[in-house]
Amino acid sequence: MVLDNLGSSLRGTLDKLQGKSRLTEEDVQEVVKEIQRSLLQADVEVDLVMGLSDNIKERALEEDPPGGTSARDHVLRIVYEEMVALVGDSTDLPLESQTVLLAGLQGSGKTTTAAKIAWWFSKKGLRPAVIQTDTFRPGAYEQAKEMCERAEVTFYGDPDTEDPVEIAREGMAVTEEADVHIVDTAGRHGLEEVLIDEIEAIEREVNPDHNLLVLDAAIGQGAKEQARQFDDAIGIDGVTITKLDGTAKGGGALTAVNETDSTIAFLGTGETVQDVERFEPSGFISRLLGMGDLQQLAERVERAMADTGGEEEDWDPEDMLSGQFTLKDMRKQMQAMNKMGPLDQVMDMIPGLGGGIKDQLPDDAMDVTQDRLRVFEIVMDSMTDRELENPRSVGASQVRRIARGAGTTEERVRELLEQHRMMERTLNQFQGMGDADMQRMMKQMEQGGGDMGEMGNMGGGGGPFG
Repeated sequence: MVLDNLGSSLRGTLDKLQGKSRLTEEDVQEVVKEIQRSLLQADVEVDLVMGLSDNIKERALEEDPPGGTSARDHVLRIVYEEMVALVGDSTDLPLESQTVLLAGLQGSGKTTTAAKIAWWFSKKGLRPAVIQTDTFRPGAYEQAKEMCERAEVTFYGDPDTEDPVEIAREGMAVTEEADVHIVDTAGRHGLEEVLIDEIEAIEREVNPDHNLLVLDAAIGQGAKEQARQFDDAIGIDGVTITKLDGTAKGGGALTAVNETDSTIAFLGTGETVQDVERFEPSGFISRLLGMGDLQQLAERVERAMADTGGEEEDWDPEDMLSGQFTLKDMRKQMQAMNKMGPLDQVMDMIPGLGGGIKDQLPDDAMDVTQDRLRVFEIVMDSMTDRELENPRSVGASQVRRIARGAGTTEERVRELLEQHRMMERTLNQFQGMGDADMQRMMKQMEQGGGDMGEMGNMGGGGGPFG
């Protein structure tokens, strides 16, 4: 996730302020220094970092904490507000008829992003169409077509035509009944003049309402020049950040936003067409600082429900939070969580769990991939009901028998049992919540999230604004 190292390091610094009612200049300087270090390591431009840190320092020293607010919570609120201001508002993309043009270098993820944005609009009740104009990259047409089929959206391209402007013209005509046209353009390995000329010609042909620059989260300092040249050519209204499921730092996106005087539109968080989020600054920064994002969590829960046909009796979100589950329950919950996305991303959205708790867990505790789930299901099919109900009772002889029945190794069986123990440990972190906290969180999930004050009051009283 973008700037993901900031959350854990800053929380450690803020924890040192526990119990203090007022901040000293030394306290503030330590917080600011941690923010500077993390943002600079994440490739955020120096001028942006210094401006942010100056604002935080000035406010933290001059503003008095509201009555009943600790020094720690006071400075965390200031950091939150200043970082929201830094990333800016979300790009204005109304749910109405429009044309969106995607720009970016080769390898930035434009083709995948086109299908993802189309899928997002389709889930909002609009009829999108993707027009693939990339005649430069081998395989661009086939990839775009396949991704759009997965997204179940209209696609147009012509592998036999070499003129991208002609493809754009014909595509707009053929898909004229679509509400939203998303035009994918060719990228190159660098900002050659031919790339700029081509995208300018396509823009004149389709007359887009919005031009989005697609940036790989790993772009780093190169984002500034790339953003400037595309902005000079066609004008950039928003930025879409891709490949946030990896270890990319992502700070270059903030530099691009600043350089083009634009905003962030979407976040690409995984490889499937469903792995896309509309950028919302408050939830994004809240998640980054370990304060959760219940609105985004609620959307993922709703998506998971829809993917299972709305059969709520098969899976209830409260089951996932109970921490009381057998291997049978684990199978259902792993299937549901796979629909919601990687477990570490889901935990980031839950107040109180996105930070230190997640950092303490083994890496394998978050590994609930589709491939691993398929192996585990085969192993579980070879277990008795008693073993599924009480996995802790499974001994060495049973492991050997289960492995033979599943046609796999004993190591795989032990991996399943260890995964169960780690998931149990993970979900047991919720048991520190009181019933009232749990009910309030679930209610907010059903309502699509809550405000920052409510979110801060969760997690056993240890929330940021409690």
